[in-house]
Amino acid sequence: MRTILGVTSTNGTADCQSPAMHLAPSALRRAVAAATIALLVTAVGCAPQPEEKAAETPSGSAGNSCAKGKLATETSGKLTIATDEPAYEPWFKDDKPANGEGFESAVAYAVAQQLGYDKSAVVWQSVPFNKAFAPGEKTFDFDINQVSISDERKKAVDFSAGYYDVRQAVIALKGSKAAKATSVADLKDTKLGAQVGTTSLQYINDVVEPAQEPAAYAKNDQAKSALKNGQVDAIVVDLPTAFYITAAEVTDAEIVGQFENQGGTPEQFGLVLDKGSALTSCVTDAVDALREDGTLAKLEKQWLSDAVDAPVLK
Repeated sequence: MRTILGVTSTNGTADCQSPAMHLAPSALRRAVAAATIALLVTAVGCAPQPEEKAAETPSGSAGNSCAKGKLATETSGKLTIATDEPAYEPWFKDDKPANGEGFESAVAYAVAQQLGYDKSAVVWQSVPFNKAFAPGEKTFDFDINQVSISDERKKAVDFSAGYYDVRQAVIALKGSKAAKATSVADLKDTKLGAQVGTTSLQYINDVVEPAQEPAAYAKNDQAKSALKNGQVDAIVVDLPTAFYITAAEVTDAEIVGQFENQGGTPEQFGLVLDKGSALTSCVTDAVDALREDGTLAKLEKQWLSDAVDAPVLK
């Protein structure tokens, strides 16, 4: 190690040093002066320089990241939407998601329109229900398939804002007295049943307030059996379950009607996206806009109330 004019060097090749000189006094003075200037220049050149400020990147929901029709989708210029197969009514019609009929098909196209994609730019993909929210990279931009938003599922996927607030519904055997009810008051003298510990049982007690103590069952299967056997006049389940029961399990039963939500945070269906998707905020903005302008309520009435004759009981 050696020191030259107060600058210490550990080897002879460092960028910020001058080599030692053995010259005559006059030449040495001139050399020292030149070396001093050189050292000052190189010392400045080796000093840490302030970093340039990185250009700011717009957040996922701002700027041009949600530019209509120009999102970072799976296929450029297209919007890939997934659902299960078969696609059941009243969420879809005739097992054809692409026809725009049925509540979820109509919602999907309304969201696509908000995002700047017309019907011709929408591509449908078949994805099994459980696979839609399982961990792993997705091949769709979003999935729509009556998937309830939950904290557990949020660990594996992203959700949009809720596009449907799940309601409770009443099921009764066709032709029965309970099946003719058109209001909450008409149910007060009926024997009702529901699964214990559910929102359904809570609605019986808090909304209907029946004259008879409701029957509480450990499972919905037991409630369905009680209905078929005439042990209760009607049962209460969530509306999506009611659609399935009346279509596939107790076909001689019908949906009497559905209750209005009674405040609090209802169970909601959300659009499913890949975890950390750049589209999540854009899709949420689209759903929020459709809720605010009344589109979701209009589609719900058209496809989940009027089309399947499941009026709201008041």
